Amino acid sequence: MAPKDFYQILGVSEKATPEEIKKAYRRLAKQYHPDANPNNPQAAETFKQVSEAHGVLSDADKRKKYDTMRRLGAFDPSARRPAEAGATARGTGGGGFTETFDFGDLGSMGLGDIFSSIFGRKREEPRGETVETNLEIPFRTAALGGKVAVTLTLSDTCATCGGNGAAAGASLSQCSECKGRGTISFGQGGFAVNRPCPMCRGRGKIPSQKCPTCGGVGETRGERRVMIPVPAGTESGLKIRVKGQGSAGRNGAPAGDLVVTFHVEPDRFFHREGLDVVCAVTINLAQAVLGSRLKVKTLDGKKVVLKIPAGTQPGRKFRIRGEGIAKGERRGDQYVTIQVALPDELSPEQLELFRKFTESFGMPY
Repeated sequence: MAPKDFYQILGVSEKATPEEIKKAYRRLAKQYHPDANPNNPQAAETFKQVSEAHGVLSDADKRKKYDTMRRLGAFDPSARRPAEAGATARGTGGGGFTETFDFGDLGSMGLGDIFSSIFGRKREEPRGETVETNLEIPFRTAALGGKVAVTLTLSDTCATCGGNGAAAGASLSQCSECKGRGTISFGQGGFAVNRPCPMCRGRGKIPSQKCPTCGGVGETRGERRVMIPVPAGTESGLKIRVKGQGSAGRNGAPAGDLVVTFHVEPDRFFHREGLDVVCAVTINLAQAVLGSRLKVKTLDGKKVVLKIPAGTQPGRKFRIRGEGIAKGERRGDQYVTIQVALPDELSPEQLELFRKFTESFGMPY
């Protein structure tokens, strides 16, 4: 059966938004990924089609050129073959315009080659899969920046067979499905597209005996420790892309990327308000009444001496300039909220002294 066009493959309309295209791709890629369907070659083929469709429709320039080809009837089984006649697109209106694409002089060049030329695509293995993960990071690391290690389970080239899927000493014969090319050409209405062969997984050869480690897939799943850079001023929900740290590419193709979404853990001492950090410090009654000097820690571990004037009330805030979060050329401050701790119990002598103290101020009790 002839393949559907890219919009049909993703199950979206030709007016779909980029977000709708991305959502459809993620859903189908997860459903048909080879790792989720190890014994289903058709799923691998569907996954390739979905990836190819997304690669074109997610790129604004490629999508525009692709839509032009659709309007010329390249996906219509009843359309004339390009070798038979040129295709013409006409505008409407009084003056009108005519734009002609003449394929007649291209000789043996098929539409698959035209497609590759238009979209600048080479016949090569796609990059490895992009992997997404969530990462919890300490409050201070998020505020100051740094690096956090994360251990991921990823696909990598099989170390036993080097990615060719063959057991030690096994022979490799030409794939009967793709005749050793590693790709299979699908056509519709004169439109031809080359895709990796699902039988040999794009290698062009089939081993007489599969690698016992990877089962002939050429890949294994294993743990990898990756150091993730954390930008200063990171907030929960921020995403970064780490190049080349996703799943390994097949047959020597580059590895995919790693997309990390940060979630900032709460801190026992600090909390954030924009670029400012806020903390609370508890003093005793005497310090509040008589005044005092306190050492207050900052985000970077320093200690700043804070002068508490006599008669400080609970809830009063003091600002330490420039000790907040830095982001670009801006930097916040640190605010210290004063809390006053009262004694739980007083001796009879202390109670009497306190009564005399309050009476001297004329305060009722």
